[in-house]
Amino acid sequence: MQLQDMAADALSGHRTTPALVADVLREAILTGILPPGQPVRQEEVAARFGLSRSPIREALRQLEGEGLVKLYPHRGAVVVGVTLGELRELVEIRVSLETLAIRLALPRLTDHDLRRLEDIIADADAMTDEDARRQWGANNWEFHAALYAPARRPRLFAMIKNLHMHVDRYVRVYFALAHASERAQTDHRRILAACRNRDVERVTFLIERDIEGVVEMLARVLPEDTANPDHRHSTRPARESADNRSDDASA
Repeated sequence: MQLQDMAADALSGHRTTPALVADVLREAILTGILPPGQPVRQEEVAARFGLSRSPIREALRQLEGEGLVKLYPHRGAVVVGVTLGELRELVEIRVSLETLAIRLALPRLTDHDLRRLEDIIADADAMTDEDARRQWGANNWEFHAALYAPARRPRLFAMIKNLHMHVDRYVRVYFALAHASERAQTDHRRILAACRNRDVERVTFLIERDIEGVVEMLARVLPEDTANPDHRHSTRPARESADNRSDDASA
């Protein structure tokens, strides 16, 4: 699907607002229709939506606040890319926030929550390979969202969701490199088992490893940030048990 088709689908819902435009452009960026470095010209987007430039400008400002585009004077908007060093920073923040979230959520997880997590895993199992590549980002977020929602920390939850959105673009590259869905499903099953056992240390370790697996795979394809050598090494604590060191990790 191209941007023109996405715009037409969105407009069919009769929501000609900046939020609608932002939703379509965000999806185009996250799915790679608008790749990093791609200019996003207001006049072209306005023409595709049949709108004036005013809601387009507002939508682009929203996306700039989310870190998806950069606005330049006299040049307009450009889709933001990321270096490996920048991705490592995003992952470090995710680890800090998500391990906090699961520590808060685990005591509140109910049997209903656990069944919901099981259902999400089952839904992913039922996907074809093509569906997995196309929908895994949404399914992965659904799993993590169900894990953290019982924490009842809406601001923390919103920050984690925003970070997932940024990393999701690169998880798609990860899928092209390996059998990522199978590995991620294995990790999700282990996380669910640790949640059933109320083993906070085990589930925290698994979530941390699950997140950091993204960087380990994407190191093959993303450019290194030579201007920031502090990002070159993972900050994972040396607390892996011997029987876990050889396990593959995934996002």
